[in-house]
Amino acid sequence: MQDYLQLFADYVTYTLLGIGQGTPLGSTVDFFIYDTIKVTLMLAVIVFFVGVVRTFITPRRVRKWVSGRPEGVGNVLAALLGIPTPFCTCSAVPLFIGFVESGVPLGITFSFLVASPLINEIAAAMLIGMFGWQIAAIYIVSGLVIAILAGVIIGRLHLEDQVEEFVWSCHMPERSEQAMTWRDRINFAAGESKSITRKVLPYILAGIAIGAVIHGYAPADFLLNIAGNDNPLAVPIAVLIGIPLHSNAAGMIPIIEVLTSKGMAMGTALAFMMAVIGLSLPEMVILRKVIKVRLLLIFAGILFVSFTLTGYLFNAILG
Repeated sequence: MQDYLQLFADYVTYTLLGIGQGTPLGSTVDFFIYDTIKVTLMLAVIVFFVGVVRTFITPRRVRKWVSGRPEGVGNVLAALLGIPTPFCTCSAVPLFIGFVESGVPLGITFSFLVASPLINEIAAAMLIGMFGWQIAAIYIVSGLVIAILAGVIIGRLHLEDQVEEFVWSCHMPERSEQAMTWRDRINFAAGESKSITRKVLPYILAGIAIGAVIHGYAPADFLLNIAGNDNPLAVPIAVLIGIPLHSNAAGMIPIIEVLTSKGMAMGTALAFMMAVIGLSLPEMVILRKVIKVRLLLIFAGILFVSFTLTGYLFNAILG
């Protein structure tokens, strides 16, 4: 199918639009058309199937499943449940309060909070479409390991006193959960696929547009000196650069695809993306509403070290 998409992109770019083949503009437009169609189609399909799974996984059930679980088992379960559960920066506070209110241990709560934005169907779909299932699997497994270990470490530190006092007395309203038939689940999944794809499409277009310009106009070796394998500080620098930024997988992965094609090491690129998605400054600001500065700094520090080590590890594995 990819060959047909490439032929279509080539036809539109070089025949219909009449742009010269091999020119920077031609490469830019061709890249934009091809990646936009490929990523959008794959995203819509994968979100549909995850939408069916999501009908079985509600916030109330997630809290019920992880409550009372021992350390380790609870962290693994929370991280796995974070994958198909919708999460964004704006929902960090109610999710956190809901978990604490339900008696979920602090460490297990953080395993969920790390995994949910970092690993989701959007990231999986786009990584598979642009890098193949091997890189997607590496990213997903590493994200799970980071979420589990971060939660275990925070749980072992016994930082419950670093949660703001009002959180312990909050009572989050619960919506009733209605029984669903398979027709309901399929209709829900179709609606989710349409809604989420349309919602993230601007990010996809922006990311692919930026990536297309880099692909068409940037020198082939412009990243080798600052983010190639020869620079031992490339990974932590990439993570630090990613912290002030804020985006989701839809906006980041097209840029990562081009950065790696221009010389950035894959591990460095993955660490950069993890920082933008999971360690962004806006998310830290919002989490500060429910946790104190010490816990926030510990949480950010654990993620910084984890993302950096992950980048180094994958640079060593992938070369």
